[in-house]
Amino acid sequence: MIRLTLAEIAALTGGTLSADATPDTAVTGPVVIDSRKATRGGLFAAVAGERADGHDFAAAAVGLGAAAVLAARPLEGVPCVLVPDVTAGLALLAKGVLARLVCPPSPASASPASAGLIVAGITGSSGKTSTKDVTAQLSERLGPTVAPEGSLNNELGLPLTVLRATEETRFLVLEMAARGPGHIAELCRIAPPRIGAVLNVGRAHAGEFGSLETVAKAKGELVEALPGAAGGGVAILNADDHRVLAMADRTSARIVTFSAAPRSRSGPRAADVRAAEITLDDLGRASFRLLMPGGMAPVRLRLHGAHHVQNALAAAAIAAELGMEVPAIADALSQAEARSGKRMDLRERADGVLVINDAYNANPDSMRAGIEALGHMISRGRRGIAVLGHMAELGDIAEESHFEAGRQAAEANVAILAAVGESADAAIRGARSVPGWQGEAVGLPDPAAAIDLLRYQLHGNDVVLVKASKAAGLWEVADGLLAEVDR
Repeated sequence: MIRLTLAEIAALTGGTLSADATPDTAVTGPVVIDSRKATRGGLFAAVAGERADGHDFAAAAVGLGAAAVLAARPLEGVPCVLVPDVTAGLALLAKGVLARLVCPPSPASASPASAGLIVAGITGSSGKTSTKDVTAQLSERLGPTVAPEGSLNNELGLPLTVLRATEETRFLVLEMAARGPGHIAELCRIAPPRIGAVLNVGRAHAGEFGSLETVAKAKGELVEALPGAAGGGVAILNADDHRVLAMADRTSARIVTFSAAPRSRSGPRAADVRAAEITLDDLGRASFRLLMPGGMAPVRLRLHGAHHVQNALAAAAIAAELGMEVPAIADALSQAEARSGKRMDLRERADGVLVINDAYNANPDSMRAGIEALGHMISRGRRGIAVLGHMAELGDIAEESHFEAGRQAAEANVAILAAVGESADAAIRGARSVPGWQGEAVGLPDPAAAIDLLRYQLHGNDVVLVKASKAAGLWEVADGLLAEVDR
């Protein structure tokens, strides 16, 4: 974070200083919400969560060197900036810091690259984290970049990411998530984006949103927050998703479209950023010809799954707006790697078994993408096994979504479907509904049972997909299977 005194932090957050706080004490280190990560000169935000109240750990954070605590109540012997609500105070601090770092674009230029620090926001029902990771790897070639670690994309994660920026930062690449209407709009008030990319509208969090139309309305809050074209605003939209493409009517920003389809579904006008001649290797890594207004160049991704083509195109469109040339974009895309764990993370055991850990998150659309990647590897001669767990927050469509996942696994011709935990019955019924499927469907209570089932059944030509929402903890299966060869 930029250097701020406690008096400045109080001014930015609308807070007051406790009796133990000295106004000119400087915060020079990072802002954290985990007291164990407090460092000398940093600021600890005492967020009250469902399981623990950060105020109970404030003294420990100061003991580790934190200069002060952002708190909602006075704490004896602890220097505090006191605010009515710590989460809201964190947001105000991030907003205030960012305002000091972002320079308005030159009136003579509408190019985003003419600004100081540039904020790019990315949203969508799936693919946000992977696209953010790829985009950051491109922008890093142009200058110092700050992007979230993992999926820090909500009312806590986004401010914490913003507060990592310094005077040297040129690009702030932010992932923006929503659990309901208004959430992305609020994130955009904290960190107003100059570039906004919308990847897709899908059925993630269907229990909260209720309909795809409501999802589209929420995701479109990103483009509504952009400045107009004269102010350098750019909306990057997926032309292959009609709900995303319709968001062009909700913004006065300049529109840039991308498409992985043979021809953009938007009509006769081709998308601005396209992938042509897409092929997949034996491990599902895509190669294609990148077509952009600035030229064309070959790309060979290191990421597994055809769905990463669209993610790469969105990243390419953002990079072009930041000033990167097409050959450099293609080279950076070809070098980009997965940075966030448990997302199509393919590892090979010593005996040749491939384990795909995609267990950080799941919704019907990402589940389909993962199973399609598995199916491609099966079509190249490997025996496929799907270990599928619960997809959370789907509301009324939960049962049909898990039934569909089982059906998709059987249609991909998996040899074994191991359905773990709640919703296993629906997945098994879906698999068994596929005529002529010769595989085995097994319901299991927990990750340990899945490991026990597969322990003696895996062979060197097998590929195992492990996919579920984070709460299912199914990455334990991937970790356990990878550890088996070391026994």
